[in-house]
Amino acid sequence: MRFANPYLLWLLVVLLPIIAFYIYRTLRGGTAIRISSIEGVRRAPRTWRYWLRHVPFVLRCAAIALMIVALARPQIIEHKSRTDAEGIDIMLAMDISGSMLARDFEPDRMVAAKEVAAAFINDRVGDRIGIAAFAGEAFTQSPLTTDKNSLITMLSRLRSGVIEDGTAIGNGLATAVNRLRESDAKSKVIILLTDGVNNRGEIGPLMAADIAADMGIKVYTVGVGTRGKAPYPVVDMFGNVSYQMMPVEIDEKTLEEIASRTGGRYFRATDKEKLHHIYDEINELEKSKVEITDLTLYHENWLMLLVAALALLLVEFMMSHILLKRIP
Repeated sequence: MRFANPYLLWLLVVLLPIIAFYIYRTLRGGTAIRISSIEGVRRAPRTWRYWLRHVPFVLRCAAIALMIVALARPQIIEHKSRTDAEGIDIMLAMDISGSMLARDFEPDRMVAAKEVAAAFINDRVGDRIGIAAFAGEAFTQSPLTTDKNSLITMLSRLRSGVIEDGTAIGNGLATAVNRLRESDAKSKVIILLTDGVNNRGEIGPLMAADIAADMGIKVYTVGVGTRGKAPYPVVDMFGNVSYQMMPVEIDEKTLEEIASRTGGRYFRATDKEKLHHIYDEINELEKSKVEITDLTLYHENWLMLLVAALALLLVEFMMSHILLKRIP
């Protein structure tokens, strides 16, 4: 709420001398007449007229205050916002094979990939995003949704070892494509992240890429892993985990071909910072069209106050000239 003419509220100060004069006149008394004794008057019972004698003045002051506030034009502010979003449907296809636990990223590839993906999700406005995961098999972790909190929760629950190990890139891509099959979005994108070579699955990566291209789906591929060797987790026969330096093998040629056939791009992330830059670049390449229209409405509220002031004056007039009428 606001006042269109707030400076007029200073007129309320006028009420102070009016109230002060009324109190002074009441204490001083009115016209005096001489009588022999006032004992009888003191013992006389005080009727309701005595207790209501100040009400007309209070009503008159309240009416003046309401009229001054009405002159200041109180307004109720209503904000309306309309968002027209032409969003993009995005599927994140993430590798959760055992090799994603390699320690060439801090703290490991899996955690780094999830943290960067969560930041990417938070940056998208008006988009539906889903998650597909793959190792030796593939599954949908989350369907397309605009609920970011739910999506990030589902992303955080991804773990290595929940399905048979391996790297089924084709199956992972096909699962993401299947989730976008019935999408009516003008732009459909898959971000495929892996750290290995396709060695499992019934669907080849390039076959899945051709299906994506036929459906108008753009695929950005990201190869995760340092160049050379990286510490990979190794479990011995007693279940103890140790880390051994092993060569990093990423099928960059296949990932480049997948991106090329679908109109996307291939990126190589050798550390967490580089992975952040890659997602930022994809974020810039795939901008959603979002138009936000803000509208502010001002509803005048002075008429109600003026009507209330006139009602108080009417009540004051009736009390003064009918109920509490006095002889001058």
